[in-house]
Amino acid sequence: MLAALLPCVALLSVSSGFEPADYVNPFIGASTSTAKAGVLHGLGKTFPGATTPFGMVQVNPNTITGGDNGPGYSYEMEHIEGFAFTQMSGIGWYGDLGNFLVTPTTGELQVVAGRHGEVARGYRSRYDKQSEVAEAGYYAATLTDYDVRVEATAAPRAGMLRLTYPEHQQSRVQIDLAHRTGGTSTHQSVRVVGDNAIEGAIRCTPDGGGWGNGDGHADYTVYYRAEFSKPLANFGVWKATIPAGQSRRREAIESAAYDKLIAAAEILDKPEAIEGDHLGFFTEFATDEGEQVLVKVGISYASVDGARANLAAEIPGWDFDQQRQAARGLWNDALSRVAIAGGSDDQRTIFYTALYHTMIDPRAIVDVDGGYPGGDGKRHTAHGFTKRTIFSGWDVFRSQFPLQSIINPSVVTDTINSLIELADDTGRDYLERWEMLNAYSGCMLGNPAVVVIADAYAKGLRDFDLERAYELCRDSVERDGNGQRGHAGGISHTLEFAYTEWCLSQLADALGHDADARLYAERAQSYRNLFDPRVGWFRPRGGNGDFQPWPAKGRLQQDYGSVESNPYQQGWFVPHDLDGLVGLLGGRAAALADLESFFDNTPSDFRWNDYYNHANEPVHHVPFLFNVLGKPWLTQRWTRTICDQAYHNSVEGLVGNEDVGQMSAWYVLASCGMHPITPGTTRYEVTSPAWGEARLRVGDDKFFTVTAHNQSPENLYIQSAKLDGKPLGRCWIDYPEIMSGATLELELGPEPNEAWGTR
Repeated sequence: MLAALLPCVALLSVSSGFEPADYVNPFIGASTSTAKAGVLHGLGKTFPGATTPFGMVQVNPNTITGGDNGPGYSYEMEHIEGFAFTQMSGIGWYGDLGNFLVTPTTGELQVVAGRHGEVARGYRSRYDKQSEVAEAGYYAATLTDYDVRVEATAAPRAGMLRLTYPEHQQSRVQIDLAHRTGGTSTHQSVRVVGDNAIEGAIRCTPDGGGWGNGDGHADYTVYYRAEFSKPLANFGVWKATIPAGQSRRREAIESAAYDKLIAAAEILDKPEAIEGDHLGFFTEFATDEGEQVLVKVGISYASVDGARANLAAEIPGWDFDQQRQAARGLWNDALSRVAIAGGSDDQRTIFYTALYHTMIDPRAIVDVDGGYPGGDGKRHTAHGFTKRTIFSGWDVFRSQFPLQSIINPSVVTDTINSLIELADDTGRDYLERWEMLNAYSGCMLGNPAVVVIADAYAKGLRDFDLERAYELCRDSVERDGNGQRGHAGGISHTLEFAYTEWCLSQLADALGHDADARLYAERAQSYRNLFDPRVGWFRPRGGNGDFQPWPAKGRLQQDYGSVESNPYQQGWFVPHDLDGLVGLLGGRAAALADLESFFDNTPSDFRWNDYYNHANEPVHHVPFLFNVLGKPWLTQRWTRTICDQAYHNSVEGLVGNEDVGQMSAWYVLASCGMHPITPGTTRYEVTSPAWGEARLRVGDDKFFTVTAHNQSPENLYIQSAKLDGKPLGRCWIDYPEIMSGATLELELGPEPNEAWGTR
């Protein structure tokens, strides 16, 4: 049977002359424009630059520094400032990284980007949108002000640029060592090594803005080694003096006054080594028409030795095309974990780009020599797991980690081990909810790491210290939870905490902590304390315990006790006790009527709105509630509709922030016909697939297959189902069944079968 099905993988790619990487469009979501989004949160905020699966390096064009432009790039912007070798994806809160910014230039040296024309022309350049290219592992654009073609590719820990120059007597590669998305590096060093290399460090602290404009507590060092194909015969450094007391956060570095400070930088000729608070390095040379200069850079977050070793191991030579193909090969291997059949070219591009976006974070930050940065500020050596970073917990516990638990389970346990070690290194004794390079940023709410740990345990992914994990989960819930008070004031906080308290109760029960299991199961019911039967919905309570005044817009009032949502959206988040929620809402019929109205009032484009707001995470489980409430055909209808109308093969193809893989993971799972409501259990809801067949690799030569007979745009509804050839009457599937390599067969049709899946 398996041998007969194996050609299906070829059907999805090779037999048509395409590989999975051919269907990746990194421009999907690559905009931070609030104007185009119509709301402050913007659109996808992805980056189009070159990277590898879960890689440490991202070689990415940066179009702007400052503002809420976390990925460093927005498609509609007209200038490129340079090409950074680190970048975050799909995030707001001003972003971070964007380090080691390389810009090829010609003519007179410019030391500021040029955002304030009255200060200086700057080193940034306009670029030709028509010749801009982005592929898996490759990016290219022509800087028209300099007539330089820039091509970028990457390895996991290193990156490479190929720069094609015009004929010019004063061509240049310049590197803004102080550049940082959302702020600035606060201290840098550079040392010339031999006749074609530089090494050094880029220190980034909260004083320089970055993550949360400093409120995210990002504190890291990027170590680098850069090698140039052209000898360093005429090089120099610009060094700006930063006055004592000068603010270096986002709003300061965006100003013309700050640019004036940098524009007055001293130009130092051929220093062998130097450090300072704002440095840039440049090397100048004459070029013939079409002459190519290559720059390759190794990055480490642990040491210069690590950066040097990373570069030597991963890009030892100068063959750019070979490296580009190697990056593409890594993506083809990673993306082949899921193979699909059917759909249009656009739909396959949406799918494989979504899968691609789920494999950027949580990124690995271990050097080839095993070194990585510990939370104690020391270099650690890898032992038993891969250190990972950028855990956007509040977002990714919902779809991203449930997806990775199927196709990349080691990513889940690596992340858990990384969070446990971070808590131990820092002595904080609780699990961070939004970790970024060992920073306890405190961003968002809830205790999502508790969810991820409970979910992993339930699924048998237990390659971590279970008792230490449990202790940290309990300490996290005691630190931030509903506690003896029985609520946290706000709706979002109370409901999220109640759910994580339930997750902890499940973990406690499994590990034999019976008293804790009872305690936290009881606390998990605390969501009820914010339900007001007088208005029939949840309301926040004030400091005195009284309900806050009911607004004129009622439960549609944005931010009324709700984070990035309204009470109508947040109130459906009781995934651990749906029967209890239904009871509060007046029974199944009343709950269904309200849920149907919730979707019926949603705009067809699914952009930011007061009803089903797919642009943000609190509602991502809600389409699947129809399965539990007895109308699974509405789950089928709405998930297919969302896949079709909220995701597009375009720059504006994501209706909200990508959020570190979450928005895309939802699509991957839902389009394959499954998605969880309650991480912490092993149940995945079954829904109508967007593909004739989807095959998920769940082990060596083992696949979970979903086959949808009669799949078409009109056939939205499941008529019948079989699991490994036997009739399946339930509308859900269990994780062990998925991981066993089962085959789920679904018969689709144009009208609902109201008898299927309701038992």
